[in-house]
Amino acid sequence: MAYPFQLGFQDATSPIMEELLHFHDHALMIEFLISSLVLYLISVMLTTTLTHTSTMDAQEVETIWTILPAMILIMIALPSLRILYMMDEINNPYLTVKTMGHQWYWSYEYTDYEDLTFDSYMVPTQDLKPGELRLLEVDNRVVLPMELTIRMLISSEDVLHSWAVPSLGLKTDAIPGRLNQTTLLSTRPGLYYGQCSEICGSNHSFMPIVLELVPLKYFEKWSSSML
Repeated sequence: MAYPFQLGFQDATSPIMEELLHFHDHALMIEFLISSLVLYLISVMLTTTLTHTSTMDAQEVETIWTILPAMILIMIALPSLRILYMMDEINNPYLTVKTMGHQWYWSYEYTDYEDLTFDSYMVPTQDLKPGELRLLEVDNRVVLPMELTIRMLISSEDVLHSWAVPSLGLKTDAIPGRLNQTTLLSTRPGLYYGQCSEICGSNHSFMPIVLELVPLKYFEKWSSSML
């Protein structure tokens, strides 16, 4: 869950988000080194009048500043491609949940169960209980088992939406007439909040997402009570 004045990402809850955080730190360190080098060169040029005429037209210098950027790009591109393939990989999902975006709420269908469907609306401010989060709580949470691969099928009934849960590294567009899919895997139980991240209309900011990740035995009890 994000907190006021937070500057970094939310804590990772899935292996994919952990990889994304590591890649972010990797790319940021490369950018920091490049920025430091450029700042050093600019400061040297502004504070000294010395000119190394022997290096102004040197072939070695031309070779270095051609090869070095290419190597840096490869160091960034290879980990990025690895994570992209990991995000698209589907490994025998334990459960499939179909998510439909509406103006302005989400509806969920557990396709492996018969008649297990519900709508998820934001809880109005005046109906919040002590400790609940304004603009983020919903009347029906999406309960899922932890430590198991879950497939989410995402689409929309009307306009463009986007189903996003930052701590799980998820952000998938909900497009009318098209079925997108993504997978999630939580390494620990808890409540994970998200919101529609597509500007979908006047009530765009009032369609939150709440995932409740629980151990398998509790999920089975919940699913039995819902049927």
